Amino acid sequence: MKNVIAIDGPGGAGKSTIAKLLAKKLNYLHLDTGAMYRAVTLAAINENIDFDDKEKLIKLAKKISITFNKNGEIILNDKNVSQEIRSSEVNAHVSKIAAVKGVRKVLVEKQQNLAQKNRVVMDGRDITTVVLPEAEHKFFLTASLAERAKRRYQEVKSKNNDADLEEIKKSIARRDKLDSEREHSPLKKAEDAVLIDTTELSIDEVLKKMISLIEGENH
Repeated sequence: MKNVIAIDGPGGAGKSTIAKLLAKKLNYLHLDTGAMYRAVTLAAINENIDFDDKEKLIKLAKKISITFNKNGEIILNDKNVSQEIRSSEVNAHVSKIAAVKGVRKVLVEKQQNLAQKNRVVMDGRDITTVVLPEAEHKFFLTASLAERAKRRYQEVKSKNNDADLEEIKKSIARRDKLDSEREHSPLKKAEDAVLIDTTELSIDEVLKKMISLIEGENH
């Protein structure tokens, strides 16, 4: 699938930041699939849907409209919810939503649709393996748990002062376990994806590495 760049990896590895910058640099559309699961979670909270009611969650995923604007911000039913989807309440429930097979099926179709109509950089946890296995370029970004927790801590602290490094580390480790052990579309590296460990690398270094690989393969 030409003009499609797929990026996977665990939380805090730098996927969204890198994907956003890469999309800007290449003039592609950035699609953060994690944000789509967060949007479904937010919609479920707003509609008071029980997180154990899979049927209602699947119906909700089908019913709502999820799109992205040209800045890569997520639009839920015509409303920009880029900030709201990062709330602690959404954080607490998004893994549960992401584990529902029917919800994943609905969102994967939406993601594939968007990729067919645009030049995209798409990041998430099953993009290279499930959503876009035919993507022209595939990457798997990772970093040590300590480094990922530190990055998430700094991100949270920059938005509000209520951040606990140990709690964040536990939360990321818990999410890693859920994502890699879930029955449907678990987090794993695709065989043909390029592995980049970002622990010791700056954002700029990761970006340069990826661009040189993309441009090298395109020439």
